[in-house]
Amino acid sequence: MAKASPFDPDLVRELATLLAETDLTEIEVEKGDLRIRVARSLTATVTVPVAAPAPAAPAVLPVAAVVPAAPAETAPASHPGVIPSPMVGTAYRKPSPEAKPFVEVGSRVAVGDKLLLIEAMKTFNEITAPRAGTVTAVFIEDGQPVEYGEALLVIE
Repeated sequence: MAKASPFDPDLVRELATLLAETDLTEIEVEKGDLRIRVARSLTATVTVPVAAPAPAAPAVLPVAAVVPAAPAETAPASHPGVIPSPMVGTAYRKPSPEAKPFVEVGSRVAVGDKLLLIEAMKTFNEITAPRAGTVTAVFIEDGQPVEYGEALLVIE
């Protein structure tokens, strides 16, 4: 007896229950030509405790502690050898947690050498060197979220 729809509502309910029980956000099942994907969006309410006001700062602040912060933030983007992030994701400097980083400050790289990985939507994207040179600065830590256009490292 043929059903009106190829999707089994009981299977969809079962997958939805499995999502709730395992705290997954998405599950996909494929059998032959039939493919069912069930996803849910999570909304989180964050409660931030309000702390007592901090004690008053001393009247005299050292100038050196305030001045360098602004130039350091603008320097990477303006540098001609900066490698910007081509996407939003999570940057990984190593192929696995126990491995050594792809590059460090002082590493010599050739065109096409792997610099790091950016994970976006469960896909690892290799970021390769667009030019040969020496890595003179690394601005990210392993596992750090990155934004599109954010400075990753400098090759001179």
